[in-house]
Amino acid sequence: MKIRNRALSALPLVLTLAAACGDGDTTGAGGMGGEGAGGSAGGDAVTSFEVTLENVTPARDYRVAGVFNTAVGESMPGPLFPEKSFEFRVGALPGDRLSFTTMFGQSNDLFYAPDGAGIALYDASGKPVSGDVTDQVLLWDAGTEANEEPGAGPNQAPRQSGPNTGAPDPDNTVRLVDDGYTYPAVEEVIRVTVTPEPGNEFTIRITNMSEVGTLMPEGGEPAAVPLSPGLFVVHTMDNPLFTVGQAYPDNGLEAQAEDGNPMMLHEGATPRAGLTSPAAPGVAVVHGSGAPLFKSGEADRGKGLEMLAEDGNPSALAEALEAEVGGESGISSVLVYNTPVGASMPGPLLPGATFSFTVTARPGERLSFASMLGQSNDLFFAPSEQGIALFDASGEPVSGDVSDQVTIWDAGTEANQWPGVGPDQAPRQAGPQMGADDPTDQVRPVDDGYLYPASNQMLKVTITPAR
Repeated sequence: MKIRNRALSALPLVLTLAAACGDGDTTGAGGMGGEGAGGSAGGDAVTSFEVTLENVTPARDYRVAGVFNTAVGESMPGPLFPEKSFEFRVGALPGDRLSFTTMFGQSNDLFYAPDGAGIALYDASGKPVSGDVTDQVLLWDAGTEANEEPGAGPNQAPRQSGPNTGAPDPDNTVRLVDDGYTYPAVEEVIRVTVTPEPGNEFTIRITNMSEVGTLMPEGGEPAAVPLSPGLFVVHTMDNPLFTVGQAYPDNGLEAQAEDGNPMMLHEGATPRAGLTSPAAPGVAVVHGSGAPLFKSGEADRGKGLEMLAEDGNPSALAEALEAEVGGESGISSVLVYNTPVGASMPGPLLPGATFSFTVTARPGERLSFASMLGQSNDLFFAPSEQGIALFDASGEPVSGDVSDQVTIWDAGTEANQWPGVGPDQAPRQAGPQMGADDPTDQVRPVDDGYLYPASNQMLKVTITPAR
């Protein structure tokens, strides 16, 4: 949130932008639609290009999906033994719930998990949940393998010769365990705690509470109950991983419940998890050599990129660039794009929507643009600092999908929070410039430890020359 050479912005946030960028025109003072003041000199033929930016972010079932597999203090993945804990962190908003799975190790196909609703991470008043939530964890039978006495069965993971050696369960439905054997109370084996953290994040801790003697099988020795690595998801939907009373799903639950292996579950969950975000209105520039918007590894220039990247407002940056048209910077024209195709008013680019604008250029010129990634503190979509070549080496106009030349950049002006949940991100902050300063005061490709989809999985960019 570094403010350089400008007053604090009072413009609307990215998701409620209205007329902040003009009346919907896509022509700036630099004349992107034609030969504007200070336009490119020379006798080379001018080519018009239609540029489209489409938000291709899919709908997601899970805000977060991940695997816990390494005990606190350990360096290698493995089972969770008594007095040890798994720990992981999630980001969540009111209405979000947590679900997870971990195998009851001394069994054929039993696992611990919440019910289909999951564990609410906020209470009814919107306050973050804190403390022990073990009373919301249950012991389930996956219905994939016939049960044997816990702690003694030859086809249970600690004793079987290999995966899938047991007989099929005659009842293939997922259900609470009820097989006539004796099991310890849930809290004698597992404890689950939730700790709120800054930035709408939570630390989840799963601790093995069992000890030798927790299981006293008639056909074996007293034993503790190892817990397996598992899967976690943050969701709003019901029954995110299984449905009680229905046949076990073909999603990897069998491998989790029989062998303690969550990786098939994770492989299925990963494409359904992650960030869904609008892109904000942006600024586009046709230019020669040089880097008109930023230089990677250098601080923001204080010309309006901060306002674009934090608040989704391109007006200040466009104004600063228009003043450079025809000058030493090599900029020939500038425009603001702010109204999705089919919309009557400026606004953000929601999933499925498209920005479209036309630029003109001569051989040797390039296109740069920038649009805020709306569910972030100061991230933006843009090509490299040199922009996208609009002509190939032989001087022919470029045509087609150029999405692979676009990157998610960090403006370096505000500290990043969990994408899609951070309280200082535009959709949730009380006003512009609310977040803490970024300790790394440099424009750079985003690399903050959080998970983001690839840029081309969020924004499809195509260039089509007029024929």
